[in-house]
Amino acid sequence: MSNNHSFGRQVVAFNKQLEYTGLLPEGFAVINPFVDNPETLPTMERFYHKFYGDNRTRKFIIGINPSRHGAGVTGVPFTDTKRLKDVCGIEMKTAYSHEPSSVFVYDLIAQYGGVHSFYNDCYINSPFPLAIVRRNENNKWVNANYYDDKRLFDSLKPFMVSTLRNHLSLPLDNTKVFVLGKKNAAYLAKINAEERLFGELVVLEHPRFIQQYKSREKQDYLLKYLDVLAN
Repeated sequence: MSNNHSFGRQVVAFNKQLEYTGLLPEGFAVINPFVDNPETLPTMERFYHKFYGDNRTRKFIIGINPSRHGAGVTGVPFTDTKRLKDVCGIEMKTAYSHEPSSVFVYDLIAQYGGVHSFYNDCYINSPFPLAIVRRNENNKWVNANYYDDKRLFDSLKPFMVSTLRNHLSLPLDNTKVFVLGKKNAAYLAKINAEERLFGELVVLEHPRFIQQYKSREKQDYLLKYLDVLAN
């Protein structure tokens, strides 16, 4: 990515060229929201131009891969259409989505000081920035993670390494990165041992895990996130 443009313009350019053409194990598929929904691309552009129109160095928060109902619709990590409209002020006309991880992240953002404060300091993306789905036993497509199947990970790994290298051409602090999910962190640690992309990997419980299994302790996790991101 070129350094001649704002952070946001570089992210937009990166997202526009995203295409996965590699092999996939049987039963898995990749969704590219920037191709599949004509409203996603201009929506994503509005978001990054609004919140990333500068060249500030930001903290890198690394998710797993987008869900069908979050970035798989809006093109913005951990952001469903509800929070995109109500919090970010950007409305999608052709889609509606509610994503549990987005609820946690935007509660975090509110306690951080709001969207401008948070996105001034932080950038969220994933080693595999497109949505992955798999067929379940009922022959329905459901969300999948890049590490759910060894064959899937082996197929995606070269693309993931390339993606992470591209992210690091942005003004991101790679001396300390924040990894969402313990299993995600274990795989990224293996990649990092080979590729030496980052310094310290700080591991945080994944927002989806917190929302689904630890909702009673949610405020404790929010405070943990705030403390870790402040240091």
